[in-house]
Amino acid sequence: MAVGMEEVAEIMKPRTDNREYRRIVLQNSLQVLLISDPDTDKCAASMNVCVGSFSDPEGLEGLAHFLEHMLFYASEKYPQEDSYSKYIIEHGGSTNAFTSSEHTNYYFDVNSDCFEEALDRFAQFFIKPLMSPDATTREIKAVDSENQKNLMSDAWRMNQLQKYLSSDGHPYCKFSTGNWDTLEVRPKARGVDTRQELLKFYEENYSANLMHLVVYSKESLDKTQILVENKFQEIRNIDRSCLRFPGQPCTSEHLQILVKAVPIKQGHKLRIVWPITPCIRYYKEGPSRYLGHLIGHEGEGSVFYVLKTLGWATSLSAGESDWTLDFSFFKVVIDLTDAGHEHVEDIVALLFKYINLLQQSGACKWIFDELSAICETVFHYQDKIPPIDYVVNVSSNMQLYPPKDWLVGSSLPSKFNPGVIESILNELTPNNVRIFWESTKFEGQTDMTEPWYGTAYSIEKVTGSTIQQWMETAPNERLHLPEPNVFIPTDLSLKNVLEKAKSPLLLRKSSYSRLWYKPDTTFSTPKAYVKIDFNCPHAGNSPEAEVLTDIFTRLLMDYLNEYAYYAQVAGLYYGINQTDNGFQVTLVGYNHKLRILLEKVVEKIATFEVRPDRFSVIKEMVTKEYQNFKFQQPYQQAMYYCSLILQDQTWPWNDQLEVLPHLEADNLSKFAPLMLSRTFLECYVAGNIEPNEAESMVQHVEDVFFKGPQPIAQALFPSQHLTNRVVRLQRGTSYFYPAEGLNPSDENSALVHYMQVHQDDFMLNVKLQLFALIAKQPAFHQLRSVEQLGYITVLMQRNDSGVRGLQFIIQSTVKGPRHIDLRVEAFLKMFESRLYEMSNDEFKSNVNALIDMKLEKHKNLREESGFYWREISNGTLKFDRRECEVAALKQLTQKDLTDFFNEYIKVGALRKKTLSVHVYGSLHSSELKADKTEPVEPNLIQIDDIFSFRRSRPLYGSFRGGFGHMKL
Repeated sequence: MAVGMEEVAEIMKPRTDNREYRRIVLQNSLQVLLISDPDTDKCAASMNVCVGSFSDPEGLEGLAHFLEHMLFYASEKYPQEDSYSKYIIEHGGSTNAFTSSEHTNYYFDVNSDCFEEALDRFAQFFIKPLMSPDATTREIKAVDSENQKNLMSDAWRMNQLQKYLSSDGHPYCKFSTGNWDTLEVRPKARGVDTRQELLKFYEENYSANLMHLVVYSKESLDKTQILVENKFQEIRNIDRSCLRFPGQPCTSEHLQILVKAVPIKQGHKLRIVWPITPCIRYYKEGPSRYLGHLIGHEGEGSVFYVLKTLGWATSLSAGESDWTLDFSFFKVVIDLTDAGHEHVEDIVALLFKYINLLQQSGACKWIFDELSAICETVFHYQDKIPPIDYVVNVSSNMQLYPPKDWLVGSSLPSKFNPGVIESILNELTPNNVRIFWESTKFEGQTDMTEPWYGTAYSIEKVTGSTIQQWMETAPNERLHLPEPNVFIPTDLSLKNVLEKAKSPLLLRKSSYSRLWYKPDTTFSTPKAYVKIDFNCPHAGNSPEAEVLTDIFTRLLMDYLNEYAYYAQVAGLYYGINQTDNGFQVTLVGYNHKLRILLEKVVEKIATFEVRPDRFSVIKEMVTKEYQNFKFQQPYQQAMYYCSLILQDQTWPWNDQLEVLPHLEADNLSKFAPLMLSRTFLECYVAGNIEPNEAESMVQHVEDVFFKGPQPIAQALFPSQHLTNRVVRLQRGTSYFYPAEGLNPSDENSALVHYMQVHQDDFMLNVKLQLFALIAKQPAFHQLRSVEQLGYITVLMQRNDSGVRGLQFIIQSTVKGPRHIDLRVEAFLKMFESRLYEMSNDEFKSNVNALIDMKLEKHKNLREESGFYWREISNGTLKFDRRECEVAALKQLTQKDLTDFFNEYIKVGALRKKTLSVHVYGSLHSSELKADKTEPVEPNLIQIDDIFSFRRSRPLYGSFRGGFGHMKL
């Protein structure tokens, strides 16, 4: 029974939100928010527990995180290991959890007809979990594998360094993830039983009064309330209070310091950090949002604009982070160029000069009002997001805000209070600062090592007077506040759509372009989505061309930045991105002023000129990105090789890295007009836009590029239309490509085991999808949970331009790739009998789950547009794909599925086509030579040279490129 119930009126929700909300408090003091959405296809729940890694006992680092892992295994009511995850995934859902400093969040979604049982299984996490000794030992290995994955990540390393250099009397300094050492080796040495500590931690901390639950359902609030009361009232309430950790984690010895640290990746980064009063205490006044908006601004007169003009920085962000109710940090993060690395004192000085400017000008009401108006529009016209993301956001808010603001959080600053803004601003002083400066140039110049990740660093004192001196000698650039934002939309009316188009229409076609148009008939938001894809044959025909196209797109973004930044602040986003055969312009956001931004972007492309100073900055940035390719996770390297082997006309990263040093501004000046000289525009316009507006936009782009006395571009010849072709592997053959991991310091190895099946065909698609759905969780359970091969263990579908297949992706320090490959085959052999023994009911249940997933409605315009754009860019143009695949699924029999398995997936099947990519980490490098020289089994072919192999294989036909033959 619920002891308290509060209706919708108390909870502030967006004007456009037609969902119903109710807050209830169960007798065990569990606070619950019920959400009823009759239109939803998926139901979801999230439980936020007010216990996190700050509560880890001394000497058991990572225990809270380890407990989060363990609750997934089994419960007294559902004792079969992994049955919770299996049930969720087989019914079209997904599940996950995360541990932060002060809370742990568990969440899932599932098809709506299975929600009740899924919710019951979920509730048992918090009622009677089983933490068997065997599972406990195995899952410590998974936690360790997760930590291994992070050891080479600069984000994890620098985050831990900031924590390490804080007061050891405050839990902020802890190592929160845990590893084999902290959860097994050290406790054992002290005679501590980790499992007993785990049980004790759960018993003492997991109490209903510390939990907040959000339940998102299709049913009415009354029905959902009864369901929740029945499922969750058994959670114990031992009346624990939320642990609070008052005080700042940084004492005076941790302030006024300059920390030089050596990152893994090439490049230089500056993090300027101040401990501040947590702004959640003033969330209606929004001081950190106001200051973050100004200090992080990119328009003319901003810190970033000045640093960019001087050629010292490539990005800057500012805002509050790592905050709790008791402490917080305000951080400014700047990516530096090589020149910027030589001017760090000047950069720090310019930042403090801007802070001084803000102090002198005081809090400006017009800036606050503008920001407040933008936030209000964003809140009231927010897109629907997947229920699983929504419940996590809201349950996290429930711990922090009063019920009326559970949906709002701190996203709606509405009270202008200059005193509050200025009090936070006054904490951003030289005496209160911590500066973290990362660069590979510091290698060999440091004298200390952070213990958990091994980051090399050194510390210097930087007093307030030192920074004062820097400010006196810094460049005298004109810093000023931003201008009023002209991009704030004022017309949020919805257009009348006469034709209720269910899928995109080919609205216009010429020798220069095709326009696909899809009015918004679903979302009723004043937003639009526009994509213009420039198909340029010259853009991808060599490694040089590809790199120059990349630099071209980045330079365009660079030139537009200070103008378009205002649009982004106002909720109108744009991007110019390189593609395999050209580049594309995407605009998404409020439709009111979208045309103004589009015309500016098109004008910049048409009048493109290379500014040598900006060319060298962008070239340096691109060079570092290519150099840092070798620091990608090994599984990402394996996926890259797999794509390089399969996709025709792609260039390897090292060829591109090789040509980069020789490219100059002059090369791009000559290349850009050549690239644009022949192009075809594939256009997609959707949302709150009328057909004549869409046509007029595309007509404008055509006029700029193809019309006029000296046209920039000409139409493509029929022979030039671009294709996307994929290597066809040979039936009955297994290929393998062995490669050494690119980072000798990374111990992880990786495997991609890919099975190529067919080219787009509705019936074969659904057989593949159904098999993937049925096998996904058993594969994860066997290879990750039972065999503990590695934290990253995935079975997923693969789609290369319409060529479909299945792939296992596994990363491991435990075993080398050859061994893991054998374990994948062993799993497939084991799974074979399970497939044959599957009951008819189970088969039907999986088919129905897949049908439900296919019929799931798009949540917002961006998601819908992404779906239709994939059909356009692949050239498949099957806009009714979901309905056709549902029809195919309804015809499918169990025999069809087993026949499909026997033909394409079964180990040794005559028609099976397999490609295994083995990446050997440093722990298994000795196995690489042995695996290469071992006698090769029949029908197993080693790929020594990717490009010779690619040239020797036939290709699938391309769906793309048939523009001339398209029927209207």
